Amino acid sequence: MPLAVGDDAPTVTARNQDGDAVTLTFEEPTVLYFYPRDETPGCTVEANQFQRERETYREAGVDVYGVSTDDVESHRSFCDAEGLEFDLLADSDAQLAEAFGVELRDGKTARTTFLLAGGDVEAVYEGVNPDGHARDVLLDALEDGLVTLPE
Repeated sequence: MPLAVGDDAPTVTARNQDGDAVTLTFEEPTVLYFYPRDETPGCTVEANQFQRERETYREAGVDVYGVSTDDVESHRSFCDAEGLEFDLLADSDAQLAEAFGVELRDGKTARTTFLLAGGDVEAVYEGVNPDGHARDVLLDALEDGLVTLPE
């Protein structure tokens, strides 16, 4: 069972596509989206749409991180191939998936997204359709007043 709205967000550390250790405390608004595999059709659509919305997320003060059980090299290749400018976190040992209660299927994380802020889980999206998901999460954060865009 994934973490639920209102749960405390765990502090986590993982390596990004550059091999740098990234520690997340989720005090600031953050989208953490788990996806099954790099360079697969649905995952590519989802990543490209988060990239397309990246500037709007940044203007709203929201950080975006993708997570899969792929390794650093796979993430680097995926970022290079798709021009992704946000961090993909390598969860090869599935510790992040475990911390967030994300189900593993054949060693791949189930498509699950968390919106986090103030150290808490603000929203959870399970079994999402990758097409349009990046925009939906952003609109929900704006509608719920979790974030605002500058005028």
